[in-house]
Amino acid sequence: MAEHRHVLLIVEDDPALQKQMRWSFDQFETVVAADGESALAQMRKHEPAVITMDLGLPPAPDDTSEGFRLLEQILTFAPETKVIVLTGQNDRANAVKAIGLGAYDFFAKPFEPEMLALTIERAFRLHDLQAENQRLQQAVLSADSGLLTRDAQMLKIQRTVEKLAPTNATVLLLGDSGTGKELLARALHEKSSRKRQKFVAINCAAIPENLLESELFGYEKGAFTGAVKQTHGKIEIADKGTLFLDEIGDLPAPLQAKLLRFLQERKIERLGGREEIAIDTRVVCATHRDLKALIQQGAFREDLYYRLAEITIEIPPLRDRQGDSVLLARAFLHRFSKENNRTGLRFQSETIAAIEAHPWPGNVRELENAIKRGVIMADGPMIQPQDIGLSEHAEESGALNLRQVREQAEQRAVVRALERADGNVAKAADLLGISRPTLYELMTRFGLK
Repeated sequence: MAEHRHVLLIVEDDPALQKQMRWSFDQFETVVAADGESALAQMRKHEPAVITMDLGLPPAPDDTSEGFRLLEQILTFAPETKVIVLTGQNDRANAVKAIGLGAYDFFAKPFEPEMLALTIERAFRLHDLQAENQRLQQAVLSADSGLLTRDAQMLKIQRTVEKLAPTNATVLLLGDSGTGKELLARALHEKSSRKRQKFVAINCAAIPENLLESELFGYEKGAFTGAVKQTHGKIEIADKGTLFLDEIGDLPAPLQAKLLRFLQERKIERLGGREEIAIDTRVVCATHRDLKALIQQGAFREDLYYRLAEITIEIPPLRDRQGDSVLLARAFLHRFSKENNRTGLRFQSETIAAIEAHPWPGNVRELENAIKRGVIMADGPMIQPQDIGLSEHAEESGALNLRQVREQAEQRAVVRALERADGNVAKAADLLGISRPTLYELMTRFGLK
């Protein structure tokens, strides 16, 4: 894995001092600028983490106004940049002003190169720590939303969930088994005003038809043989909370009509009862089946479909989610290593490649089980492809249009570089052999920012 590129920008109009500083700080990758305009150009090109700058710059080197203007522009353009201001011996007031504007530190001229080098090193270290902290916070936010993802489609779904959560809209989640439909349903609940109430889930395909009605609507004592007491159904239990109806495409026809009536009137009657009970619950449904095809076959009510699908979210399979297989694999590795007291486990590079290449027909659930197996089966600290049930080689097929192939190859390369650099843009740029600004442009084009 590539190391951080520690780019240091030296803003100094004195050519002799400029040369001396480059020689003194040769442990860093240095670029130079002699005035404000060239300094901003170098910033856009190299995105330096640390800058040293003299306040006296052309066209008025005896005045600090140009230096302060540049300092403000730098911190507006890249507020995370650490700027070390160089001042005259008796220039404490300007030094204090620079710190007030957001400079990291100041040094009086003439300075001791060794001391300034130590300060530059600390500035780089702080910059790296803050960048890593921001990356981890973003990962936590994604996980908190029910999603851990770098894929552009899934990030869009994440934003949609955040918009929908505060509303009472009925949401229909479509996607293959194992894509995370229940995670999204829970995210809708946890980010809503109903989060302090119950999230009630029921799988419509897992309960026999003759029991499903009583499970959903409840029953009164004596409603049928064995009904020895009044029992609330899942809908009633979810009052003031969220009701998640999984595999709604498998709901039997008689119950489709009864569910439609509840969605229209927001009232239920328990089996064997006559009293109408008002229910206030958010309804979220999910299915892996094609409901429109079921409607055409007469197996699903069209009017119920439109009641359920006020908002529809289609979740792509894992094989179509760029970068997510390795990202999720690392998250599962961390979790299962901790659960099984096997700290220090890592993936071999061949294992990462195998995870990237595998189509994961069972989606996230299959990946989760594979990584759990790998944690248990690995003989040493490195998890090999065979430990997770994969081979090292996989064939790829794709489009024949050269422009499309090139675009797809670029996107895959960018995503894989970000995976292997664990989201660190500087490291990913190094792996790709391009500058960070170029990588940022590619990330924007592919919707990865």
